[in-house]
Amino acid sequence: MSIGLIALAIASFGIGLTEFVIMGLLPEVATDFGVTEATAGWLISGYALAVVVGALFLTAATTRLPRKYVLLGLLVLFIVGNVLTAMALGYGLAMIGRIIAALCHGAFFGIGSVVAANLVASEKKAGAIAIMFTGLTAANVLGVPFGTFLGQQLGWRSTFWAITVIGVIAFIGVAALVPNLHSSEEKISLRSELGALRSGQVWLSLSVTVLAYGGMFGAFTYIAYTLTEVSGFATTAVPWLLVLFGAGLVVGNWLGGRLADRSIDATLIFFIAALVVVLALFGLLAGSGIATIVALFLMGGFGFGTVPGLQSRIMNYAGQAPTLASGANIGAFNVGNALGAWAGGVGIAAGLGYTSPIWIGAVITAAALVFMVIAAATARTPAEDAATSGTQPVTTPTAVR
Repeated sequence: MSIGLIALAIASFGIGLTEFVIMGLLPEVATDFGVTEATAGWLISGYALAVVVGALFLTAATTRLPRKYVLLGLLVLFIVGNVLTAMALGYGLAMIGRIIAALCHGAFFGIGSVVAANLVASEKKAGAIAIMFTGLTAANVLGVPFGTFLGQQLGWRSTFWAITVIGVIAFIGVAALVPNLHSSEEKISLRSELGALRSGQVWLSLSVTVLAYGGMFGAFTYIAYTLTEVSGFATTAVPWLLVLFGAGLVVGNWLGGRLADRSIDATLIFFIAALVVVLALFGLLAGSGIATIVALFLMGGFGFGTVPGLQSRIMNYAGQAPTLASGANIGAFNVGNALGAWAGGVGIAAGLGYTSPIWIGAVITAAALVFMVIAAATARTPAEDAATSGTQPVTTPTAVR
């Protein structure tokens, strides 16, 4: 294994932590800035929308630059953004910091995947990408709970100072351990990549991604309030409860990937339908501590279990120009994140209570199920779809595991 993969995994750990840890610290952030819960939630939505911009435009703008130096530049954005967030004296500056940090997110994962694949032999490329994405999974399982605990003990700003340190370590690691591979990389044709977006199945897949992920994060964004105000858990229990959610992510990602290898569409329909049921039951039983514990694990499992299938599906139908479509799918995950955070905030602001984000999430996820059924019913083989859209089919799509 190339040691450069460790540096990429550390960076993905820090980036994942930046995105998700604020969900566990939202009450502290809202209190510090003197804003409502819904307004504080925009720090999540703003980040997610900035990820979309970075994933599409920064990736396109840096196509012909050496990958290693692009990654280093993106990590500088990440460090600066988190420093601004940690130092922010007001809500506006915190939002600016979040946006700056978010710009690196989508582009780093897209470009980092290319770099990771080029660090190993051709038969080990998928495994190398999986190692890099291990950092993102670890951020959810370990980083978010302990980051939340740190923020509760020493103030929420301490968590973002810790993330800044992780960013500096990642920068040093990439600079020292990742070779400059620009001379051997393929030149990407944006025209051919844009051609993949003519596929109707690509757009249906993007729609499912937005809605399925939006439904889960509509419920998860305000989970700290649900746990303390509805389920009756102490604030100090929140970090440890988030470990259950993170464990669900790991199990769901593994199981969803295994099942998607057999049938992508059937797996996605099953997982999305199961998520609707889990969210509905969570909304009904959130007052029960035991039911909440079970629901957290299942919500993470069924929600994140869709990721390998969704990523495989869009790459399958994007033909031999999957880079932009894959990046667009990363953006779609974050559009869903923003949609869920906004919709959940609307429910709370309307006085519907702290279970309203869960119910709203269930409705959004039900819409994802409708789109997925339509996509499956109208699906042709990738070769047939590619013939219609003018792209070439992919014979061996790779899922992100």
